Amino acid sequence: MLSRRVFIQLIPGAVTAAEAAQSSRVQGVKIGVQSYSFRDRPLDDAILGMQEVGLTFCELWQGHVEPTGIHNRMRRDELRMWRKTVSIDHFREVRTKFRKAGIELVAYNYSFREDFDDDEIERGFEFAKALGVKCITASSNVSTAKRIDKYAKRARIRVGMHNHSRVLDNEFATPESFAKAREGNSPYIAINLDIGHFTAAGLDPVEFIERNHEAIVALHLKDRKKDQGENVPFVEGDTKIREVLHLLRDRKYPIPANIEYEYKGVETVSEVKKCYEYCRTSLEC
Repeated sequence: MLSRRVFIQLIPGAVTAAEAAQSSRVQGVKIGVQSYSFRDRPLDDAILGMQEVGLTFCELWQGHVEPTGIHNRMRRDELRMWRKTVSIDHFREVRTKFRKAGIELVAYNYSFREDFDDDEIERGFEFAKALGVKCITASSNVSTAKRIDKYAKRARIRVGMHNHSRVLDNEFATPESFAKAREGNSPYIAINLDIGHFTAAGLDPVEFIERNHEAIVALHLKDRKKDQGENVPFVEGDTKIREVLHLLRDRKYPIPANIEYEYKGVETVSEVKKCYEYCRTSLEC
């Protein structure tokens, strides 16, 4: 029986292992993927999917390495205990899988929330170090930034706060929420800007990136319509994806741009491939 990887390579027009090994840095811009895009499959299959698309940069979603994925929920106290007791070797092994696949981990997505105790926060940085990444992305709370900063400075790992579109107390959505979290803290408290959510909140990602590029550790690329509109395929929404990519290219901002596939598509790999091809085409013209 052929392995899935070998089978893919035998399909006419499929991405071969040699092609997948080529960097997905396009015109100087790192085009990667948030592994949440492959949330419909376990980590090993997600990595195969990235190889098939030809992506060589990844922001790793915690659901791919924790027992918290879509199909394996844990009670909150059980998850806390798992984080405190899991062997660091678990994360080193994950790092090895990506290295062997020719994919560079650019960030670990570990979403610190208000209910995290100090040990859970500290362990997040230990996980990041074992994975070999220099930044963490987090769907966090504004009020948690001060607690996180203490451990971020100690570990020398930046934490990019991730925004959503709905403006709620103590959540990240607006420029003001980012500014409030960063005020009085070190530069290790940074920004992970989701340009689709930012657009849905009625805001301009191009203008924000120009003003705050030094504080941004990663972008999430998705397309949404304004006024809290839904996720849609690239070019069907109002998000300035092409303009953002050109900004990164022309200003030489060293910010990874990670595709986050969330709209309703036909099949994950084919949809992520469409997103990647749009990015390539946009950057090469």
